[in-house]
Amino acid sequence: MALVARLKSGEALGDRVLKVDHAGEHGAVCIYTAQIWLARWRAPDMVNELAHFRDHERGHRARFGAVLEARGLRRCRSYHLCAIGGFALGMATGLLGRGAIAATTVAVERVVLRHLHEQIEALEAVDGEATFALRQIIAEEQQHHDISAARTSVGSRCFKVVNAIVAASTEAVIWLGMRL
Repeated sequence: MALVARLKSGEALGDRVLKVDHAGEHGAVCIYTAQIWLARWRAPDMVNELAHFRDHERGHRARFGAVLEARGLRRCRSYHLCAIGGFALGMATGLLGRGAIAATTVAVERVVLRHLHEQIEALEAVDGEATFALRQIIAEEQQHHDISAARTSVGSRCFKVVNAIVAASTEAVIWLGMRL
């Protein structure tokens, strides 16, 4: 199984996953916020779509936050790192325009969806509440991926570069979050 982490003594895997996913949703909100600012200039036809995606991510963040609160858990130490990184990524790709914006969503959501499925597989027999929270967001994350994939040209140099950088960055943030 790809979902392997060294957890602090006494911390359940479900708790760590929820913390990391909560931080990741915060990062996604920051990506979309920065992209919306710049899309008003670089890709105005995408602003409403990005705002819709951001609304979904805010809902996901709130859902995970509520579960963390109910469990008496603090947010992940990577929460602010995800915000800073997300905002920087959103600014950089927003400046590059519509292709980079769409490629970012495709790359992030592809990585996130794979991790969500792995997390569900690892947790379904041991943490029903965490599994339920994860299952609630999959359809919207898939929708973000599919809509953005329809906007991209996967053979373009921009897509290939942005995809590689964003996917690696997303993997690194998840890896780091699981270990903080």
